[in-house]
Amino acid sequence: MTCGSLPICRLASVAEDVRSAAAYAADIDAARERLISFVSGCSDEQWHAAPLDGDPRPVAVVVDHVAHAYEYLAGWMRQIVAGQQAEVNSDVVDALNAQHAQAAAAVSKAEATGHLRRSGAAISGLVAGLSAADLAAGDGRVRRLAQIAIRHADDHRTDIETALAAQGTRRG
Repeated sequence: MTCGSLPICRLASVAEDVRSAAAYAADIDAARERLISFVSGCSDEQWHAAPLDGDPRPVAVVVDHVAHAYEYLAGWMRQIVAGQQAEVNSDVVDALNAQHAQAAAAVSKAEATGHLRRSGAAISGLVAGLSAADLAAGDGRVRRLAQIAIRHADDHRTDIETALAAQGTRRG
């Protein structure tokens, strides 16, 4: 899987917790805002750098990838809540990530930030409106997808910050 911090193929390994839908939504919002804050401090050099070992995507594409992932995570949540089968596995995620990497090759900070705001608000709103039964749908898969939505932004942000610091790349 090209997105090591989005363990879609390992949904069962995500620990259960008892947060409410509103708490999940607030945590998604907070993680998204931390990523947006990071983006605002990136220099042009950092924005275009590809600092992650084994990942050729520049920071710009990785950041926009988080926004894109909010969209497919929300889609899977909707499918599961509706009682439909959602195909969620590493092959599907890899294909989505590869398609996105090509489409987002020249994304600007403003475009990525706008995408994060829109898709983050959409998934947060979706999650906030879920009932306890909705969160438990699909043997808890909706809850696990909400947990992933929270971690995903923070995991990528931290990985990028660490890699940039190790390279000595200056923040803007």
